[in-house]
Amino acid sequence: MGRIRLMVVLAVSLFLATSAAAAQQPAKVPRIGYLVLSPLADPPSAERAAFLDGLKELGYVAGQNIIVEYRSAAWNRELLPDLAAELVKLKVDVIVAVPGAVDAARDATNTLPIVVPAILDPVESGLVSSLAHPRGNITGTASAGSELAGKHLELLKEAIPKLSRVAVLWTPATQGQPREMAEIQSAARLLGVTLQPHELKDPADFPRALATTMRGRPDALSIFISPLTTAYRPIIVEFAIKQRLPTIFGSKADVEAGGLISYAASLPDAFRRAAHYVDRILKGAKPADLPVEQPTKFELVINLKTARALGITIPQSLLLRADQVIE
Repeated sequence: MGRIRLMVVLAVSLFLATSAAAAQQPAKVPRIGYLVLSPLADPPSAERAAFLDGLKELGYVAGQNIIVEYRSAAWNRELLPDLAAELVKLKVDVIVAVPGAVDAARDATNTLPIVVPAILDPVESGLVSSLAHPRGNITGTASAGSELAGKHLELLKEAIPKLSRVAVLWTPATQGQPREMAEIQSAARLLGVTLQPHELKDPADFPRALATTMRGRPDALSIFISPLTTAYRPIIVEFAIKQRLPTIFGSKADVEAGGLISYAASLPDAFRRAAHYVDRILKGAKPADLPVEQPTKFELVINLKTARALGITIPQSLLLRADQVIE
């Protein structure tokens, strides 16, 4: 009996010791890969700040209970495949691929979850099978870029009734922009406007594009949103004001920085919503089962200070429809 009692005591002691050791094991800290074409700004851009705020709202604090592995190509597209491969090799739990870096992430893995904030034309580009059922390892929030291109031209025509020639800065390699160009060309035919497209493939194209823009004597400038045009926003705005050229952009931040008009869904909101996708994936959800969200809030923003600098009077009918007027 004494021997049996001793064996029971030893077994219980071993169980308690094992349980205590298991309890002391640190929990695995989730790791997010963040892949971006543009340089990482400090302080963070409004979009990246919104993503981090979204994580914080869900209880994740970078550097404390979650790790964010940043990989930036600093505008060198050739680096993106290797950077994406690094994140895969690190075995991150999920990759957040910012537009401009999506193809590299997709080519690097078909198993790791990929979340894309503000996907341009997700179905048409082949990133997902459908908005409701992505059916792959990619999901995220959709952008409304291409379908708004025609609306942008209509707004310019309303602001400047005599509008006849519009220069366009666009980045063909950016997801969805070929369709965006097709949309604005269709609208231009209906409105009787001549387009003057200028391609931007990398930062080296900016001096040439801006130098040749004014040769066509455009009445206005439409800027398709991309990581490249966002990074060069101050230069574009300064150029346009100096040349007294009305502008329409694809984000509110561009008009806050001195552009004339923007009509768009909120980019920071798309990045904040991306944090919710990351949270659900970390909790076990599969990207294939997470529908791609479409934007529901659109904002018309007009900068009257810029209008005065350009010598333009914005029609009252347009001002009354604006969600925000910057004085």
